[in-house]
Amino acid sequence: MIVLGVILLIAGFVLAIPILWTIGVILAVIGLALWVLGSMGHQVGSRRHYY
Repeated sequence: MIVLGVILLIAGFVLAIPILWTIGVILAVIGLALWVLGSMGHQVGSRRHYY
């Protein structure tokens, strides 16, 4: 999810499409939050670890 967010951020910046930029930021933040929760040992959804 983090990688997809970064790709959309780059595409939105290069192509000057603001909606891609916004979606990229949202996906990157959600991905980082899930990664932090998973690395702290909390179960995310039904998964013990979120990579």
